Amino acid sequence: MPRPMTVERTDFISVPVTDIARSIRFYEETLGVPKVGSGAWPEFTLGNVSLYLLDPTMVGRTFTGPHTAHIALRVPDVAAARAELESRGVTFEGDIFDTGVCHMAFFTDPDGNALMLHRRYAPPEADAA
Repeated sequence: MPRPMTVERTDFISVPVTDIARSIRFYEETLGVPKVGSGAWPEFTLGNVSLYLLDPTMVGRTFTGPHTAHIALRVPDVAAARAELESRGVTFEGDIFDTGVCHMAFFTDPDGNALMLHRRYAPPEADAA
């Protein structure tokens, strides 16, 4: 059996975009996410992981579509964060979703990449024995 690979952490998430300048404005100005890198590879800090904006054409690829798995952005209060973003022109998909453990509010960036506001308010349930 092969030895398991050691993963120390996730360094960054690449988000495919078609217009770097528009995306920088969205993440930096609309969402208010701190930008920590610039140039061809704009980087934003999401607390424990970085988000890189990537124009796929810069690495010899084409934009084949946005990410459809949501990047969960933990916020102190989903309803308050949603109201703030709506005042900045962000459109959300449906109402705030309450799972019984957390609140989620779904939206996308200008290229359709899936994002969500998220806050766990209850401890996860223990596995049933």
